[in-house]
Amino acid sequence: MLSCRSLLLLLLSVCSLTAPSLTLPFEQRGFWDFAMDGEGGDLTTVMMRDVEGSAMEELPPDVSICPFGCHCQVSVVQCSDLSLTAVPREIPRDTKLLDLQNNRITELKENDFKGLTDLYALSLVNNKISKVHPRAFTPLRHLKKLYFSRNLLTVVPQNLPPSLVELRIHENRIKKVAEGTFSGLGSMNCIEMGGNPIQNSGFEPGAFKGLKLNYLRISEAKLTGIPKDLPDSLHELHLDNNQIQAIELEDLSRYKHLYRLGLGFNHIRMIENGSLSYVPNLRELHLENNRLTRVPRGLPDMKYLQVVYLHSNNISQVTVNDFCPQGFNMKRSFYNGISLFGNPVNYWEVQPATFRCVGDRLAIQFGNYKK
Repeated sequence: MLSCRSLLLLLLSVCSLTAPSLTLPFEQRGFWDFAMDGEGGDLTTVMMRDVEGSAMEELPPDVSICPFGCHCQVSVVQCSDLSLTAVPREIPRDTKLLDLQNNRITELKENDFKGLTDLYALSLVNNKISKVHPRAFTPLRHLKKLYFSRNLLTVVPQNLPPSLVELRIHENRIKKVAEGTFSGLGSMNCIEMGGNPIQNSGFEPGAFKGLKLNYLRISEAKLTGIPKDLPDSLHELHLDNNQIQAIELEDLSRYKHLYRLGLGFNHIRMIENGSLSYVPNLRELHLENNRLTRVPRGLPDMKYLQVVYLHSNNISQVTVNDFCPQGFNMKRSFYNGISLFGNPVNYWEVQPATFRCVGDRLAIQFGNYKK
């Protein structure tokens, strides 16, 4: 079992609590980092970095008050991997991080978190929770991070704490998000809800009303198109691994603030001319593993675009003006990543001037094509 200090050092937050500034240079973390944004590894590597200082400065709690089998120290209660069937009692009231992942909890009852008013982060990942009392989260007035992934939920729990900033609820059984589901959650910054069997029709009008999200992921669902009525404040939208077939003209018209758009591993054959003009601040566009037959139109007009993933499509030709504007100094940022491998295009037929606005030739990925 990890020591509590090690746990705190590992609990890193994926979602920034402040909106990124579009006036600053975009920093690409790595050409293949996009697939690593989710919770691919241990949950404890993605939670609560910003509570480390305050937690470690506090006086140690009464170590005699600790649920049986759990490990308690300095506002951290770790009860993971204990085969618990219910939330343990006698959790210290000064707890800020409560780790209940990898157990067999089936239900959250009204008084399970009674008195835990200082709780900052709660992990319930990988349990068997299918029922949540409407007032289960009422005491958690300062909760910022709720990790509820890999459970048996069919709906988003009611009455989530208004203080909540980050919600991870992917890999459940959610098929519907009703109007007003996130009502009163004005502080919410990040929602991860991929891996649920939800279709476009599962999002009722007004489902995201009032939210000012920066980050939303609905990957590995059953979407056939870009959902309508998502928050217009989004900076990152990830819809990878769905069944989206096309991007129509006004699909992106609400999302003018996007700087990262993930549409990889879909069935996209067509991107309507002019549709990308609605996202002028885009830095990264991910369209890998689709069914495109040409480079999408409109890329030369995107002044800030730096990364385009187009590998593993059906693109057979790349023309000299597919990526770069014809005029001089019209692009504010050079490309630092263009992937075209896995397409039936002969790289030796592509004119060198095609990549005149690429900062480094090593940023161009062609590779071999195999049928």
